[in-house]
Amino acid sequence: MATAGGEGSEGAELQVLGTWSSPWVIRVRVALALKGLRYEYAEEDLANKSDLLLRSNPVHKKVPVLIHGGRPVCESLVSLQYIDEAWAGAGTTPLLPSDPYDRATARFWATYVNDTFFPSWRALFKSTTDEQRAAAFESVVPAVEPLERAFRECSKGKAFFGGDVVGLSSTSCSAATSCGSRWSTRWPA
Repeated sequence: MATAGGEGSEGAELQVLGTWSSPWVIRVRVALALKGLRYEYAEEDLANKSDLLLRSNPVHKKVPVLIHGGRPVCESLVSLQYIDEAWAGAGTTPLLPSDPYDRATARFWATYVNDTFFPSWRALFKSTTDEQRAAAFESVVPAVEPLERAFRECSKGKAFFGGDVVGLSSTSCSAATSCGSRWSTRWPA
């Protein structure tokens, strides 16, 4: 087990069960880094899931699982909101804005990335033939366009959805960016 953000030990107060390539795990690790939190990271072999993973996420049996004080928090977006609430004063800024409308907007776009963008992106990565890639690419474009429009509007020309602030929406999207840099994408001609 590796430690991120400092020295760790068995039974750590804060632990992440994950895989290096999972965009959902990456977003949880980004949020923990933004909050400046130390945690223990356990790389999971999804073909041979650990007892800890199966006990911690008995419903879906998947990563990421954030374990805080022995209690598991499952699903990446739930984990991001938990991190923001449990460590409200930690890090440089909250993941969710204080304004209720802005908070709802951030949650909407984070959910959009999960429910609309990632399925089309995943199909593109899993494609093995030119025909599959072309079909998958056709589903990515309509998923990306509203996200790009929202980014332009929400970022107001700055680097992140929240302008100068890295928040829930940007953290959710960061996982997609990392996927693109980790695997070679063969785009259709």
